[in-house]
Amino acid sequence: MYKEDIELAKKARLNACSPYSNFEVGTALRTKSGKVYTGCNIENHGIQGICGERTAFSKALSEGEREFKSITIVGAKKNEEPKGKCMPCGYCRQFMSE
Repeated sequence: MYKEDIELAKKARLNACSPYSNFEVGTALRTKSGKVYTGCNIENHGIQGICGERTAFSKALSEGEREFKSITIVGAKKNEEPKGKCMPCGYCRQFMSE
């Protein structure tokens, strides 16, 4: 299951839109029922960008999901393979805790 989630997050990362940071993030959010929602980071010039974690959660919440089991996050500079841990930012941690 976790290897599958890593691969789903890597695939979602391909859709990242990060022209300013060039840091691409992909996520796979698994619900308690087993459904998986993916997300990627989407930047813009202002402070209105959205992280991959919040993209996945927004998709899931808008579909009525309220119980989550895990989230897998992969990230790296554009054209680099993700390595090691990719931790959520403070805003995402707050979002997820609520």
